[in-house]
Amino acid sequence: MLRIDNLSKRYGDHQLFQGLTYSFPPGCVALCEEESTGKSTLLGIIAGVIAPDDGDVWIDGHSLIQAPLQAQARLAYVPDDCLASSSQTGRGLLEQVASEKNTTLNHAVLDLAYRLGLEPHLDKRFEQMSTGTRRKVFLTAAAMGNPVVIIADGPSNGLDKQARSVLAEQFSTWGRDRVVLFASHDPEFVQACGAVAVKVAALR
Repeated sequence: MLRIDNLSKRYGDHQLFQGLTYSFPPGCVALCEEESTGKSTLLGIIAGVIAPDDGDVWIDGHSLIQAPLQAQARLAYVPDDCLASSSQTGRGLLEQVASEKNTTLNHAVLDLAYRLGLEPHLDKRFEQMSTGTRRKVFLTAAAMGNPVVIIADGPSNGLDKQARSVLAEQFSTWGRDRVVLFASHDPEFVQACGAVAVKVAALR
């Protein structure tokens, strides 16, 4: 479902990582080490928003370099900042993602939104939302289009206790037949997901 092949990334004189090669089976995997180890950069490369210096990413058999549209169609990405246009509403973003993924804002997606506590906030603009509410919108969007790989950077950051519990259950469910790869400094959340904790350097 997800394979990284000889990935390397350097910023100036600093080599973040080199030669990362790993095949991820279905399940939840958490990158849990301290900062400055390249977690966010690795997730960004897999999501196709950061270019690697070397290597490739394969998603559901599609090369992110050779067939980016096909690869990203099978992927969902929740970035750390979770920013959208300040004037866009949460519902507007969900409808946009649904259109991009050629699907609809259906009952199952709205059910996740409501369980995360989004119902009273869906028609607010992003500039009116808290950090946690913005993240809930992006997490809900990740449910659309039946992705086989879900990438999330700090998914539980800013979430209330109820939303954290719902998200841990959702990640665990997704992990039964998909790859859920996320970065976290929240050991309780990692444990609740049943995730395997790994370090970036160990992915080779």
